[in-house]
Amino acid sequence: MTIKYNFLRESKVHLVHGGSRYLLVTAPDVSFSQTFAEDAYEVKTLHDQTKMFQGTSITKANPADFSFTVSLTTEKDETIVKSLLTDYDATEGQTRINSFDLYIVSTESTFKLNQCVFTNGDFNLAKGSALTLAVSGQAQKLERVGNASYSLPGSLASASSTRTPTLSLIDVEVGGSDVSNIISATLSVQNEISWTPYETLQSSLSATNASNAMYPSGFTLGRRVVSGNIVQYITTNNSSTVQTFNTDTTVRVKTIVNGNTFLDANLANCMFTKRMNVQEALTQTFDYRLVGNPANLSTVITY
Repeated sequence: MTIKYNFLRESKVHLVHGGSRYLLVTAPDVSFSQTFAEDAYEVKTLHDQTKMFQGTSITKANPADFSFTVSLTTEKDETIVKSLLTDYDATEGQTRINSFDLYIVSTESTFKLNQCVFTNGDFNLAKGSALTLAVSGQAQKLERVGNASYSLPGSLASASSTRTPTLSLIDVEVGGSDVSNIISATLSVQNEISWTPYETLQSSLSATNASNAMYPSGFTLGRRVVSGNIVQYITTNNSSTVQTFNTDTTVRVKTIVNGNTFLDANLANCMFTKRMNVQEALTQTFDYRLVGNPANLSTVITY
């Protein structure tokens, strides 16, 4: 009998949303897991009613976790990831973010993450590095749905024949003025998700294994936080502005590729504080956060 193992480096990640399926080209840092919650209770012994041991009951699962990183290429085949991180879904008469399914196909198994949502996205804007988007999120349920030949749902979206990574030039403005002598910048999006537990007495009594355990039944969106930092050298041009703050200004973070704007985060109504970093060459860091609540982040962060 031949035994097959599951190797992450040989696996493929498929994202299914709106009837379409996207084959994602990810970095090797793909991760996914789900844990079950244990409820412990005291149990009396037959021989001594005053002595107890710990019994256990497992009837429900915590939300599943996942993460991966994609390069933001000039072909922009990764737009679906950015859109699901920033867009709103108002189809049910309430403001929430879009959900999707993820399939991880290895050489032996196909795993499915049901009803996924992105909870965090970090854009890597470091000089000399490829422009990437690292995302993490949660899902309702993780399960093995079949072997490697499992038939995936959705129509496969067309993809470019090439994937060209971008080395971006960072262009930052604060209060409408250029920030010079930049070392690095970061941009993060956080979606605060609250999962609705699926807990009933009848379901808890019938839960005997993972197949009939109770899983979260849905989610709601709380706050959305857009934040980051900008690091620059302290020079004769900006030394008079150290140790300052502002509670209402604009911050615009752009990357330039081949002379054109590529990623553009145009953030109005921001706050920032500055802090000094004492090193061989003195630097200062702008820590900024979007204070306002725009109708749709996809119109604020474009790609």
